[in-house]
Amino acid sequence: MAREFNKSRNDTEGSSVDELPNPEKELPEIVVYSHSTLFYWWPVWVSGFLLALVTFFKGGVVELDQVRNEYFHTSSSLGMIYVLVLLLVITFTNIKIRGIYSLSLILAFAFITVTFAWLGFWDDIFTFIPQLSIHMNMGFYLVFSTLLLILWLMMFFVFDRMVYWRIRPGQIIEEKIIGGGQESYDTRGMLFEQRSDDFFRHTVLGLGAGDLCLITSGAKEETIEIPNVLFAERKVKAIQKLVAVEPNQLMTKS
Repeated sequence: MAREFNKSRNDTEGSSVDELPNPEKELPEIVVYSHSTLFYWWPVWVSGFLLALVTFFKGGVVELDQVRNEYFHTSSSLGMIYVLVLLLVITFTNIKIRGIYSLSLILAFAFITVTFAWLGFWDDIFTFIPQLSIHMNMGFYLVFSTLLLILWLMMFFVFDRMVYWRIRPGQIIEEKIIGGGQESYDTRGMLFEQRSDDFFRHTVLGLGAGDLCLITSGAKEETIEIPNVLFAERKVKAIQKLVAVEPNQLMTKS
């Protein structure tokens, strides 16, 4: 009887230990990823695929030699549009133009480019300079856009996720997959800021992205920059609600 009693008591204790809640698993958290500036390059490969379709359906076959034929569009407007899209993306992802200046520059470029292409002015403009014309075959659009899309997907789903932030009540943890390093910060008195005043980069290209700035409190004040966070405004609101909750309050409820 004593052995059976001890065995049943041990089984009960073991099951109760297994059923105890794990604080690490039950604490709610928000995961934040910082993306590279290559994320903003999606208009380049999207426009490349669209222009390839236009070249295929509206263009013509050009005989390069006795063996090879290529699809080209007769108008140089397509090539000019692609060059301008590429230049705009390069400019606005590397140079920060704040506030209304960014929006004004975008509207001016877009208006001039589309209007000139619609009226066919680009062909007339290029005639002033002999032998200057921008023509890209369908193969260029497809190959360049496909390679850029593959690189974009690898950066977005693989490399950008090598380092991320886990935000919990009372704690922020920087996780590094390669090397397995961690760095933790206390959220008490921490200031959260969203910087998304670059209209073209954050709103147009980033679809609501933004740069997060975390300023720690205490004797050693530290500023943590988390750039290019998707849905930044929504993330900041969720983070502010989460860090306002004390961990012991959640443990008491559980």
